[in-house]
Amino acid sequence: NTSVSLSPPAIRVRPLTCAETRRGDRRVVHSLGDGTIHVSAARHDATFGFSAVFDVGASQEAVFEGSGMRQLVELAIDGFSCTVFAFGQTGSGKTYTLMGPLAQSETQPAAPGLLGLMQRSFACLLEQSRTRGSDLALSASYLEIYNEQVRDLLSPGPPCTLPLRWSKTRGFYVENQLSVDFESLEAIADLLLKALDHPLAGSQRRQTSAHALNRHSSRSHALLTVHVRSRAGGGQSITPPTWVPQPSACPSKQGTLCFVDLAGSERVKETGSSGELSVEANNINRSLLALGHCISLLAKPRGKRTHIPYRDSKLTRLLARSLGGSGVTLMVACISPSSHCLSETLSTLHYASRARRVTTRP
Repeated sequence: NTSVSLSPPAIRVRPLTCAETRRGDRRVVHSLGDGTIHVSAARHDATFGFSAVFDVGASQEAVFEGSGMRQLVELAIDGFSCTVFAFGQTGSGKTYTLMGPLAQSETQPAAPGLLGLMQRSFACLLEQSRTRGSDLALSASYLEIYNEQVRDLLSPGPPCTLPLRWSKTRGFYVENQLSVDFESLEAIADLLLKALDHPLAGSQRRQTSAHALNRHSSRSHALLTVHVRSRAGGGQSITPPTWVPQPSACPSKQGTLCFVDLAGSERVKETGSSGELSVEANNINRSLLALGHCISLLAKPRGKRTHIPYRDSKLTRLLARSLGGSGVTLMVACISPSSHCLSETLSTLHYASRARRVTTRP
């Protein structure tokens, strides 16, 4: 097996919002080109380097093509376990990057140019299956972690809480999670639209709330996993870039493509959260802190690592394979350019810098 880096992380800078402009916030984040990003403000002047930086004018298509997402889709078809997760402060554009506008539905789909990484990946799966001559069998599962409870978002009725187990052969897994089979890739896209549109399905069942920083703040971590079983025909595999392993020549392969929309980190003082919202925020921040701790330890050389505390949260348990195991993982860190969000922006950039040093063995 070949060691590859976690991601390498890509950074996306969203535009200033109307509220931030009216408030008089300054733009303190600037892309310098060649994957370099500069943060300039009073008492803060720092430069960071990443594999890719998408500035405020970057399109959804540019993020898909420039982040390495297409290569992840190809690797999932080749039998690898692939994960993409969006990380950042609440209101930084994570859900938009993954899923596109919140207003889309089955009757009012988003404009093609606004589609997120999920829909573009589904289209890429269809394109690759035709190019390679592969016969794909597909299934999908969708869950959320809310207040440290794992809930199935595809099961009928109210979201049910499921136990998280561990075994030597499977690692951490969710027991009794519903998996839906699909006869076509279009059906997976329909699932996503229904999830966005239907009041008792998918994303509309996911916990969201409004507060001072975000009118549609995700209060849970959501994981949509597409299982790809391919029976190769006469097609040729596309050579991946240097940061991913070479695909095997096995005629029958089973891979996964997991999309993780993390709840945003937030400061209760800034969001004005109280009561139940405050409890949710504390659980979100604790799980993200556990994730950051695991990443910090994984970033150390293998000979100097101590125990990796995946069991500290449900989130790190479910991401254990993606972070330090046998998967190929892409992190998209989303940040605000506003001077008002400077502290959280710097925290996100330092977080992504540590993740860049993590390696896995797919």
